[in-house]
Amino acid sequence: MRTHRQMRRAAAAVGVGLGASILWAPVAAAEEVPDLPGVSSVWQVPDRIGPAQGAHPDAARYARQHPGSVPAGVNDFSCTPTSVHPRPVVLVHGTDSNAYSDWAALGPRLAGAGYCVFALNYGGEPGGDNYGTEDMTVSAGQLAQFVAEVRGATAASEVDIVGYSQGATVARYYVNRLGGAAVVDQWVGLASPTYGGTLFGLVPVLEQTPGGVQWARRAIPPELVSPALEQQAQGSPFLDDLNGGADTVAGTRYTTIGSWLDEVIQPATNIALRDRSAMNLMIQDLCPSDQSGHFRMPYDEFTLQLVMGVLDPAQAVRPPCTVVPAGTGVLEMILTENF
Repeated sequence: MRTHRQMRRAAAAVGVGLGASILWAPVAAAEEVPDLPGVSSVWQVPDRIGPAQGAHPDAARYARQHPGSVPAGVNDFSCTPTSVHPRPVVLVHGTDSNAYSDWAALGPRLAGAGYCVFALNYGGEPGGDNYGTEDMTVSAGQLAQFVAEVRGATAASEVDIVGYSQGATVARYYVNRLGGAAVVDQWVGLASPTYGGTLFGLVPVLEQTPGGVQWARRAIPPELVSPALEQQAQGSPFLDDLNGGADTVAGTRYTTIGSWLDEVIQPATNIALRDRSAMNLMIQDLCPSDQSGHFRMPYDEFTLQLVMGVLDPAQAVRPPCTVVPAGTGVLEMILTENF
């Protein structure tokens, strides 16, 4: 992360060739929300308009070079919901990411379809350079404040929420534990770590080894194991609390969209909600030739069409089922995030 910060500053410096109206547009100041004693993180309403993107690595690269960006059509607080799409859609990004990196495909598409679309940057370490790393309980409180702002600006009584990866769980905590069910009609989770991940079996091994977890905390650099990552591990106190009794609450409709080839959430069965009222979709069950995994999902055409159909079944179209080899885009995403 420290190296990332230096590289992002350098990348921003060489971006002066872009139009001044984009590069120097003001960005809403980060807000500190100490919702838990001794815990703080910052959140932001990004407002530097950036172009739509067709691939996750391209969006991540642009976001690094242009901090505070938001996809075109997103965070227009003058937007008025229509009778066709009366509920604004709030997009919630994933771990160590931001509103632009994860939503530069879906955000403009939703806006072009007539939705009012909004996205925040949540859960940032004070003084850090990215979001989605801090305590998820605090992040859920930040989302609650943002939804209140969206409803106030649009006069909408309800919103729909689409969350990716950690963002799905942050949004579900808001709905299930912070009263969000009263104002959220639909919750849609992409690659949701609903019951957490095991890091390919490493987490259970560490938990069953005397002193294993403590050793990992000492041995692994702190910037690689953020509070939010620990909370997303299978069996974490955060997830046990969120899923205790029931993993949904009355008043909100729940849909998960996942992949059997998820590179992050293992086993992939941990993506699904277990309450019978929820709808769980897996890409490969519907299109076996599309082997997109965790990192590609927000930019996978089949997945994007599924989201559009869930949000508005009346306008749903059959998603194109094309061949996507397993692992597509993963290496490029890793290189983009680390070099």
